Amino acid sequence: MSSAAASEKAAGRPVIALALGDPVGVGPELVAKIMAREGGWPGANIVIVGDRWLWERGQKIARERVATRTVASFRDARENADPRQPAFLPLDTVRDEEVTLEEATAAGGRSALRVLEACLDASVRGEVDAICFAPLNKRALKLAGMKHADELRHFAAYLGVGAYVCEFNVVGGLWTSRISSHVPIKDVVNYIDRASIVDAASLLYRSLQRYGLAAPRVGVAGLNPHNGEGGTCGREEIEIIEPAVRALNESGLPVVGPYAADTIFLRARNAELDGIVTMYHDQGQIAMKLLASGKGVTVMGGLPVPVATPGHGTAYDIAGNGTAVPDALDNALTMAFRMAASK
Repeated sequence: MSSAAASEKAAGRPVIALALGDPVGVGPELVAKIMAREGGWPGANIVIVGDRWLWERGQKIARERVATRTVASFRDARENADPRQPAFLPLDTVRDEEVTLEEATAAGGRSALRVLEACLDASVRGEVDAICFAPLNKRALKLAGMKHADELRHFAAYLGVGAYVCEFNVVGGLWTSRISSHVPIKDVVNYIDRASIVDAASLLYRSLQRYGLAAPRVGVAGLNPHNGEGGTCGREEIEIIEPAVRALNESGLPVVGPYAADTIFLRARNAELDGIVTMYHDQGQIAMKLLASGKGVTVMGGLPVPVATPGHGTAYDIAGNGTAVPDALDNALTMAFRMAASK
């Protein structure tokens, strides 16, 4: 194949923006590790996005040297694609002396937000087909001025998304969503209503179909111990969750439940379910992180562009020593590519 023909073929592949994440977390070294893997990413045009000094430091920490081609814009990454190596789009967002390893800072949070907002802007212009970002730190983002509970809500507001959004956590073939997310446990019950359950289950079902499952099997978890024990240990199952499941069934979605939260993941382990709607953050996250073994992925559900990230955090305690394991970021990039390709 001639170089011109190869470039034309590469230009038709999805463009995946790969952000370096929090500048003092493990993200930059993880990006270097997955970009250095043998065989590369032949199905996609990868664009690494972030500060040049940070990318250089990430490679040094990872003890890898990744051959990249510098591009001036996301458009250049698509129009002048090279199938042999990823692109690197340098952005000046933070200086080395403004941040310190192992510490959440406003400067680090601003850097991560600026890079991600540049990626989101490119997706609106049609220059990026999916986004994968290395781990962020919510405290750093809030120190930087983020007003929302988490990055998903920030992304939704930034893109003007008014419809329902939620995080999906993915391990292997199992996806979970949740009704309430980054809120105190004492406030969880205030977020649980029929409409939210219907929205969450519907979005999960449609997203699984988009991922390639023609008839997803989605189950809904109860809130209270033992599913409320017939109303003697809480009535949310009877008054809210069961009616929501009936409404979903009446709309044509074969969602099942509610199942007791301490057994629903056993059904998933036995391959009875593809997706689970949980009621609050740790109800699903504890189980998923036990199943994940450091390989889980978070998908930002409900956005107009596919966005994925590792299911773990910035790991400040090991940042800089080169021991971070890249499996989850590798899976997140694979997920972003698959969603972009299906789109």
